[in-house]
Amino acid sequence: MKDSVLDIRPLATGDLQALLALYQHLHASDDPLPSLARVESIWAGLVADPHNLYLGGFVGGQLVASCVLTTIPNLTRGCRPYGLIENVVTHDAFRQRGFGKAVLQHALQRAWAQGCYKAMLMTGRKDEAVMQFYEGAGFDRHDKQAFVARPPV
Repeated sequence: MKDSVLDIRPLATGDLQALLALYQHLHASDDPLPSLARVESIWAGLVADPHNLYLGGFVGGQLVASCVLTTIPNLTRGCRPYGLIENVVTHDAFRQRGFGKAVLQHALQRAWAQGCYKAMLMTGRKDEAVMQFYEGAGFDRHDKQAFVARPPV
């Protein structure tokens, strides 16, 4: 596949279907979505919330990479917020071309522009290539230790 120009921009209300299609490349299986009306309502709230920034990388008008930056207000570190990056995904056919890294670096630039003192992400992946991908995008795997709790079944 020929290299193409990546256009990175915040996702808008009309990008929902493209994002949901891209999310099929995020998890091999996922919980079923609620009704379309509920999904659209949640999406409208997310897009309207100034603390959530869904970024999309487009090639030829197709959404090929995305992540979400959530900026969390804070009372420490001089009341500077921190950022949490989640749902990092690149379409399978567009991997290994730098698109995911570019979207992540754009998210970091946005975090720094908003005064965040740090930005964090977690991954459930264990393979070294994924660790190197995140390090190449500017993250340090040795800086913090993450703990995850899930509700009881």
